[in-house]
Amino acid sequence: MIDSIAALLLSAVAMTAIVGVRYLITSGLFAWLTSRVRPGLYDGLAPQIRSELKWSLLSAAIYGIPAGVVAWGWQAHEWTRIYTAVDAYPLWWLPASFLVYLFLHDTWFYWTHRWMHRRRVFELAHAVHHASRPPTAWAAMSFHPIEALTGAIVIPALVFLVPIHVAVLGLVLLTMTVMGITNHMGWEMFPRWLIHSPLGHHLITASHHQRHHELYRCNYGLYFRFWDHVCGTDRGLSVP
Repeated sequence: MIDSIAALLLSAVAMTAIVGVRYLITSGLFAWLTSRVRPGLYDGLAPQIRSELKWSLLSAAIYGIPAGVVAWGWQAHEWTRIYTAVDAYPLWWLPASFLVYLFLHDTWFYWTHRWMHRRRVFELAHAVHHASRPPTAWAAMSFHPIEALTGAIVIPALVFLVPIHVAVLGLVLLTMTVMGITNHMGWEMFPRWLIHSPLGHHLITASHHQRHHELYRCNYGLYFRFWDHVCGTDRGLSVP
């Protein structure tokens, strides 16, 4: 029993460290890229960036703990539906599971994000994220603990319900990280032909999410514009 508790705690600590280091490396990389592509864009934002770092590293622990529990449960008890044998499910399920996870995550994000724009919830929690004016590459995880908790539980919950290959799960987490950062950089890294294409009409990038930070009550999605289109909350793109 004591050994199991120790292993669980070690897994939670390890995952917290991994999430924190991943944030520092990836956000740092895109912040550096911003300094090269858009020099001066973050000038005068040092106090804001320090605040983003503080909240983000706190969020890393909130994300890391349930991730550590899942990792321990998967390895020690096979509690989850994460699998390692490529042929355990039909090969078409590999890309399909990737899209299913992104859609379900996006659905959860849209509705919780929209809920957090209710006045009392916004003032209590979501205002921390919107204190970044304008958002920077360091703001992707700059959340109040309440908001961080709503984001931290969704992927750990899904691995108990929806089968996914471990490599595809890694791709989901990579996509979540990159999209979270690039959507907050303050400039559009994807080419205009993609942003204004039929495909771009359904995807969220910095041009779309920047509009949310400008107008607040619109553009609530994370990966896709599906729920914004369905619910009439899509307000198009920000000026690049």
